[in-house]
Amino acid sequence: MVINNKKMEIKEKFVGAAGSASGIASILGSWQVCHNLCLGLIALLSVIGITVVGMPLLFLTKLAVPFWIVAVSLLVIVLYFYFKKGCISQKLILFNLGVIIAATPFQSLQSFSPVFWIVGGALVALSIFLFVKDKIKR
Repeated sequence: MVINNKKMEIKEKFVGAAGSASGIASILGSWQVCHNLCLGLIALLSVIGITVVGMPLLFLTKLAVPFWIVAVSLLVIVLYFYFKKGCISQKLILFNLGVIIAATPFQSLQSFSPVFWIVGGALVALSIFLFVKDKIKR
């Protein structure tokens, strides 16, 4: 009995880590987010007196697609565990799905970026609303 509980705890921690990694990787998959990170870094450095010309994190744009693919792969793993065991928050999955949709990095789909941002943003907003609603009920 104790061994099964420990195995379950390890599985739950793995699933939680996979969900978190999925969300983080999907955020890094978006050029817009990378651009904003660079601007934030430049602003932070300028506050402490360091001047930077250009984009110090530009190398991340070459990694946008691999990060996004890793995020989708991790989301698939999380979905597998959700449907197999049902031990993952639906709101967290909805949030990750929204971020992944909003962060779609493919050049051929750039003309649809506003649609991805709206759909992904709506899913993220819905998941946050549902989370807050549940917290207020308690």
